[in-house]
Amino acid sequence: MLEHERAATAALVEKQSHEMLELINVKRSEYMKAESLYLDQNDGYVEELQPYPSHAPAPAPPALSKFQVYNDPVEFANVDQIAISVAQEDQKSFTDLVRQLVGRCGSDIEKARTIFRWITVKNLNTMSFDENLRGDTPMGLLRGIKNGTESYHVLFKRLCSYAGLHCVVIKGYSKSAGYQPGVRFEDNRFRNSWNAVYVAGAWRFVQCNWGARHLVNAKEAPKAGNKTKSDSLRYEYDDHYFLTDPKEFIYEFFPLQSDWQLLKNPITLQEFEELPFVRSLFFRYGLYFSDPNTKAVMFTDSTGAATVRIAMPSHMQGSLIFHYNLKFYDSDGDSFDGVSLKRFVMQSVVGNMVAFRVHAPCSGAFLLDIFANAVTPKEYLTGEPMKFKSVCKFKICCEDLQTDALVFAGRELELQFRMSRQLTDFMATLHKNGVEEKRLSKFVSHSVSDDIVTFNISFPEEGQYGLDIYTREMASVLDSTGEKHLLTHCCKYLINSSKRN
Repeated sequence: MLEHERAATAALVEKQSHEMLELINVKRSEYMKAESLYLDQNDGYVEELQPYPSHAPAPAPPALSKFQVYNDPVEFANVDQIAISVAQEDQKSFTDLVRQLVGRCGSDIEKARTIFRWITVKNLNTMSFDENLRGDTPMGLLRGIKNGTESYHVLFKRLCSYAGLHCVVIKGYSKSAGYQPGVRFEDNRFRNSWNAVYVAGAWRFVQCNWGARHLVNAKEAPKAGNKTKSDSLRYEYDDHYFLTDPKEFIYEFFPLQSDWQLLKNPITLQEFEELPFVRSLFFRYGLYFSDPNTKAVMFTDSTGAATVRIAMPSHMQGSLIFHYNLKFYDSDGDSFDGVSLKRFVMQSVVGNMVAFRVHAPCSGAFLLDIFANAVTPKEYLTGEPMKFKSVCKFKICCEDLQTDALVFAGRELELQFRMSRQLTDFMATLHKNGVEEKRLSKFVSHSVSDDIVTFNISFPEEGQYGLDIYTREMASVLDSTGEKHLLTHCCKYLINSSKRN
């Protein structure tokens, strides 16, 4: 019944939006002629300036990126404040609401912005509604959203049409609540809808539902008619979901009609499933994958190791901090043989690259959740608990574990291997986050006796270390040109050194 109601409302809004846009186009044309904004030429009218299109253009990739349209939300400070102020009152009709929202806007982008911010300011969790409200009023539609009979994208489309903006509702799949990397879109569980609005000469994505946040620095949202000091209030929202670039939007949303990907080279549903599972914070911090072929599901090598590498922009290197969590994919279990699965991950930062090296303790599937936060030097000094938010998740699959990749050790460790064939030129490198590799080289040595090679490590301090071992076969020391073959990486270990082990 809810689905039927939503479909009926969407059809009605589509009809009314079309009628409203037709009416606005007629009035706009009359106004421009009356104000001599058209020049009489050859018995016809030629526009001096590029006008807003009277009919909705076909979907096409935008020529300008979001950053080129605006690079900081503070540019909308004035229009955002208009939306916040209007949201403190209840408007009786859509006409009144839109007039208050866009009456002082100077561009189509500002119109779309005030509508987006008005919707994201409205905190439905704290709002109460009169059950006698008419459904075709702003408050009636908000009540319907709260009760599940209406939707944000229908509300946004309706307000845009009253403001003279072309807006469409796009249906498809999204990597929304409950989704995990590796899940296939085989049913309707992750069906979703969102908008594209025509502003700044192109179609651009808007997701009001995901952009909506809550009111902070206040015990509750101000009620209609009550005056509240706006200085004490701050309205949280996610700017990522306003005019999102198609190349970023495609990581979370897949339209049923490929044209509405707004990409020059649309992808398939399978390719969408394989894209890394990232959140808006990933893009807000300017993060990116150094390997463009990074997939949502990663497979370990024979030693149970897999590495996720994330690059960050140079201006964020001094403020971004990362954290991670590892658990079993199909359960909430986060330990193996009484040891936290976090101990099987080694995090390291080199330059602008942060790496998470997972060493699976057993065969199976794991869920790696990577978190980040941007902190200031002042926050470092206060010592307050740091809040991390998820930026991306990966499914780590270990199909066949041939060696134990994790070692618990005291301050000294001896590792021995038996050679099944002749090897030469052994080398071992020790790593520790924050310590130069050269400083650790003197703490590792090896010896060979017959077919046994022994590695001795003395750890300079407690902590988590990585050990990589390299060698090459005696029979292939030289290549055809007489040059030595490069050493081959044969295994790696994650070592936890402490006094009690």
